[in-house]
Amino acid sequence: MARRPTFLAIEEKPFFKEVNIDFEFYTGFAITQKHKSIDSLHTAFSEKYPNLNVLEVSRRSKDSIGMQLSAFNLKLTSEKNGFQYPVECIFQSSKVFENGGPYIDLMSSTPAEAKKDERLKNSGNLKCFKYNDEEFPLEPKTLFYDWIYIHALLETPDVAKELVKYDAFTDIEFNPLKSINCQARATAIFVGLSKSGELEKYLKGIEVFKDLYPENQQMSLF
Repeated sequence: MARRPTFLAIEEKPFFKEVNIDFEFYTGFAITQKHKSIDSLHTAFSEKYPNLNVLEVSRRSKDSIGMQLSAFNLKLTSEKNGFQYPVECIFQSSKVFENGGPYIDLMSSTPAEAKKDERLKNSGNLKCFKYNDEEFPLEPKTLFYDWIYIHALLETPDVAKELVKYDAFTDIEFNPLKSINCQARATAIFVGLSKSGELEKYLKGIEVFKDLYPENQQMSLF
């Protein structure tokens, strides 16, 4: 058995609710194993929340919209050159460390290459993020990731339109014991903001967006 979070979109701050679900996890890297785990997670979730529609948000999703929402596939347009880059590449290339960064060249790498670049491990402690000449703080922990992910969603209106049909989101690859940023959480926030009519308000600037996060989100893992 395993335990993973499912993120529900809600229409009040912080616009998502996290619930932990126990389910049977199938080990192995084969896509068939991933699909078994997703089915198991969704079945367990539906037993508790039978009236909610749930979507897997990852490259392993059985739904095309879920695959499009992977940070490896979802793209955001750079204000500097007008090119589109995967959210994962933007996130990794924006990291500023004590001894280096941001490593802008990672923006043009594949998402897998960007995520595994050795400089991200060997440049000292993370200090902040820098993107489009704007600095973003480390606290709240998911602030920068959620910010760029939600802005990327705004550039895919057809996908965003479909998202509001769902109430909850999972990412089978996300393990909260190892990481904190999660595309399923960011998707839930987007849907919650959209359904509440508050999306435009909170995207006016990073300081306004920061007000979304409760103090208890100041977690130790990044």
